Amino acid sequence: MGLDRIIIVDDGSGPPYRPLFDEVARLPQVRVERHAVNLGKGAALKTGFNAALCEDADALLVTADADGQHHPDDVLAVARALLARPDALVLGVRRFDGDVPFRSRAGNEITRVVMRAVAGQKISDTQTGLRGIPAAMLPELLRTNSRGYEFELDMLLLCRTLGVRIAEVPIRTIYEHGNTSSHFHPLLDSMRIYFVLLRFAAISLCSALVDNLIFAALFLPTKQILVSQILARIFAMLFNFALVRRMVFQSKGRGRREFLGYLALVLVSGSASYGLIRLLSGQFGVGVIRAKLAAEFCLFFVNFLVQRDVIFSGQQPSGQDSTPDCSSPTGNRA
Repeated sequence: MGLDRIIIVDDGSGPPYRPLFDEVARLPQVRVERHAVNLGKGAALKTGFNAALCEDADALLVTADADGQHHPDDVLAVARALLARPDALVLGVRRFDGDVPFRSRAGNEITRVVMRAVAGQKISDTQTGLRGIPAAMLPELLRTNSRGYEFELDMLLLCRTLGVRIAEVPIRTIYEHGNTSSHFHPLLDSMRIYFVLLRFAAISLCSALVDNLIFAALFLPTKQILVSQILARIFAMLFNFALVRRMVFQSKGRGRREFLGYLALVLVSGSASYGLIRLLSGQFGVGVIRAKLAAEFCLFFVNFLVQRDVIFSGQQPSGQDSTPDCSSPTGNRA
C-alpha cells in the first residue's frame, strides 16, 4: 500500500535548511509548505491539514514527526488501520520500557494519568506524533486556537466532543542519540499541555468559590441555611454553566437539553449538599461554613463526572459549515 501524497511542512527552519526542502520538493507526489518563521508544531500540522483538505475534502491523513522516531513501516501500519477504520483517530503507540529518555518516559506517564482522570480517556501514548486522522476531525482541528505541542492534546480532547473513537496501533520505540533532535521542552511544553487539562477543574473551583462566598454572605447575617443554599446555588449555576459548556467541555450539543440536564444536576447536588450540611452540623457539631465546604468537596468529583459523561457529552449538530479556507495556511478566515 502506498500513500497518495506526502505534505512536508517547513516550520521556519531558516536558510540553512532551504536546499534540503528544495530537494525534497522535487520528489514525485511531494508537496512542501513553508512558514517564514517558526510558528509551532500545532500551526505546522494545521498548515498541512489545510493543504490536504483544499485538494480533497474527504482526505484521510497520517501525521509523522521529523525527528526520526517513526519507522516507515509503522507509518504504513497506521495508514492501513485508518483505512480499515476511517471514522477513528488512530494512534501509533510506543512502549515506554527499556532505554527510553527520562523526559519522554516521565512526560508521557504523567499526561496519560491526568488524561485518564480528567478526560475519562485511557490512552497508552498521549504524546505520539504518528497519528491517522479521520476527515471528519480536520475542519474542527483547523478551528482550534492552539499552535504548539498542546495542539496534539487538544486533538485527543476533541475526540470526546465529536464522538470520535480512538484506536491504537503498536509501533517501534525509536530515540536517536537520546532524543536530542526533539524540540519538545519538558518544562515549558508540559506546562502548556497541563494548562489545557487544568482548565477542566479551574472553572468548577471558581464556581465553588462563588457558591461558598455568596452562601457565607447570606448565612452569616440571617442564619438561614436553606435560603442561603438556594440563592448561592442559583448564582453559581448561572456562572458555571455559561463557562463550563464552552471553556471546559467545549460542548457543541443542544444547549437547551444540556441546560435542563445541568439544572437537574444542580437540584440533586444542592439537595445532597444541604443534607450533608445538616448532618455534619447537627449530628457531628461541625460549623456550618466548614460543613458546607466539606459537602462541596465531596460532591465536586461526582458533579464533574456527571457533567463530563452525561450532560456535556453531546456531539456537534449536523449541518454546520465545515469547509476549510484554502486561502489561509491555518484554515481560519481572516
